[in-house]
Amino acid sequence: MAQVLSLTATLCAAETHKASSKPLKLAKTSRETKTKTPIYNPRKGSGSSFNKIRKQNLEVSPHRAVSAVRLMRIELGGAFADLLNEKGKGSGDNEMGYVERTLGFRTRELEDRDLRLVTDIVGGTIRWRRYLDYLICSICHDDSTFRHMEPLLVQILRIGFYEIIKLDMPHYAVVDENVRLAKVALRPGAGNMVNGILRKLALLKESNTLPLPKVEGDERAQARALAILHSHPVWMVRRWTKYIGQEEAIKLMTWNNSDPSFSLRANSAKGVSRADLVMQLNSLKVPHELSLHLDDFVRIQTGMQIVIQAGLLKEGLCSVQDESAGMVVSVVNPQPGDRIIDCCAAPGGKTLYIASQLSGQGMVSAIDINKGRLRILKETAKLHQVDGVITTIHSDLRIVAEKNPVKGDKVLLDAPCSGLGVLSKRADLRWNRKLEDMEQLKNLQDELLDAASIS
Repeated sequence: MAQVLSLTATLCAAETHKASSKPLKLAKTSRETKTKTPIYNPRKGSGSSFNKIRKQNLEVSPHRAVSAVRLMRIELGGAFADLLNEKGKGSGDNEMGYVERTLGFRTRELEDRDLRLVTDIVGGTIRWRRYLDYLICSICHDDSTFRHMEPLLVQILRIGFYEIIKLDMPHYAVVDENVRLAKVALRPGAGNMVNGILRKLALLKESNTLPLPKVEGDERAQARALAILHSHPVWMVRRWTKYIGQEEAIKLMTWNNSDPSFSLRANSAKGVSRADLVMQLNSLKVPHELSLHLDDFVRIQTGMQIVIQAGLLKEGLCSVQDESAGMVVSVVNPQPGDRIIDCCAAPGGKTLYIASQLSGQGMVSAIDINKGRLRILKETAKLHQVDGVITTIHSDLRIVAEKNPVKGDKVLLDAPCSGLGVLSKRADLRWNRKLEDMEQLKNLQDELLDAASIS
């Protein structure tokens, strides 16, 4: 009988878990998005000469313009919080294209330092969104003012607040650059508003008098305060406090807000050993340490953009893969000649790692409901030179199991889960989950486990 390996969602899931490839309906944010409000308001009397000027603006900070547009796309559901596409290629050119289409002008091209800043600012601003919004509302002294702000203006303020509060950037530079962006992308009045609000924030920070809530009162009041201070949805705070206690819940939220680390897996199927990968990282001066658990893995805390720009991912020499995913594959223990079924395969990290262990003998049947992500899996398999031992099946596992079951020696089911165990890496996910999702996911996992057991 096939060996069924099931990774189900638990309360404080470790980094083993991935978010569902089919995202659930987005939860409403505390601030209503006014879809009728234009993203930017061109000045009146915009003739042809003015349009030519707006096509490129070398005075606007490129990483702030890109960050503001990307943050809008994320909040409106059109992007993820990272700067990697599915193949691991840096997408700076694409980002500047979005800036031009959204704001009506381009800045200078993004340099490596700009890309690193975009990654930091976008991830951090999303992670601390609830906290930042509370501060903005407090300084505005009027929630309605904040709720009726244009989407771009809100993102510019969030960026400025994050840079001052969390990055400790020089106040004068943050104010000057964000005011300039608001004036050029919106209008002079918007720049004046940004100027006044950011200057007030700088004074409050310097005098250590930021308006923060106190953790006091009943359970609900304390949960609301903690949700602001640690920038999490209230329902998550209450859920964790109920099951693991307030002290452990605070530790968990602190971990979620920390800078994530990443792991790289050397692609042994392409003849790349960990020693080869380490040699490459040394030549690129990327700090790293060896995995304590897996022979093909290397950990890095910083330098991901350097790895991307060097082409290590694009050439298939290595993959970005969490060690927890690699440990799952070690439990599967692929052997040459094995027939292995990966039931919810996309985006395919574990599928590719399993295939690399088969030495060209055997087969991995990769089943997933998402056709686009399966296509990317197939393309990556060719790049990693393991496409000869991977067969993709575009279908719902429950339908395959019922109508045309696939048989294998081993079956891996990494069922879609809440993703709450990887909030440090998926900064946007905390705002896209609802309490009701937990029950829906549990039911889906039960159905998928039943289907996998037939294989």
